[in-house]
Amino acid sequence: MQVEDILSVPNGPQLIRVVTRVLVAALLGALLGWERQRAGKSAGLRTHMLVALGAALFVLFPAEAGMSIADLSRVIQGVATGIGFIGAGTILKRAEAEHVEGLTTAASIWLTGAIGMAVGAGQVWLSALCAISAWVILFGLAKLEPR
Repeated sequence: MQVEDILSVPNGPQLIRVVTRVLVAALLGALLGWERQRAGKSAGLRTHMLVALGAALFVLFPAEAGMSIADLSRVIQGVATGIGFIGAGTILKRAEAEHVEGLTTAASIWLTGAIGMAVGAGQVWLSALCAISAWVILFGLAKLEPR
């Protein structure tokens, strides 16, 4: 591999495809993060954007480097597990009996990672559908929950 290969910027169509996927991942993460931040949760806008962006990168990098589907599958498995650990950090068990906080935020972080990976893999429509569905669940159905 030569220095030119390492420092090169991809051609027009490839550059547009990668930039679009990165931006869409960040925007879809922002949609969920905005709702979490509006609800006063610790993992908000920036956290969700970074999770989606990082997940997209973890999928885009192997694809752009020409790795096999089997290699990409292992990357996806690792990212899904790693994001689960990040989400677990948002879960708190309070001293009161059976009172747990942060499960919904943990689930939204996990879903945001999946959305980012799907965008990175080129499944923008599926990612957008899931992000919009999650937003409806988080924002719309929150009004139905007892306080």
